[in-house]
Amino acid sequence: MQSIDKKPINQEKAQRMADFFSFLGDANRLRILSLLAEKELCVSDLAAILEMSESAVSHQLRNLRIMRLVSYRKQGRRVFYQLHDSHVLHLYQSVAEHIDEKDEIS
Repeated sequence: MQSIDKKPINQEKAQRMADFFSFLGDANRLRILSLLAEKELCVSDLAAILEMSESAVSHQLRNLRIMRLVSYRKQGRRVFYQLHDSHVLHLYQSVAEHIDEKDEIS
């Protein structure tokens, strides 16, 4: 058996990461992130593109904000959402590229 110098992540961090990935296991949240990876959008634009109610989109955005995946800015009465930071963009892009690679191999 080979020796490993590095220790595994602790149980608490592993659980938090598992919860995070579980949270991303929702197709509508990922569809919203895919649009916000391109540009910032308001709720009504997201709802129209996704063919969802504004209420359903707002609910998902609220959850995405809680997980610090999206942030927003207000312009008058409108609220525009964008990915929270470059880490979220890179995570989204990495997973999308991985899926695309697997599709090419199949």
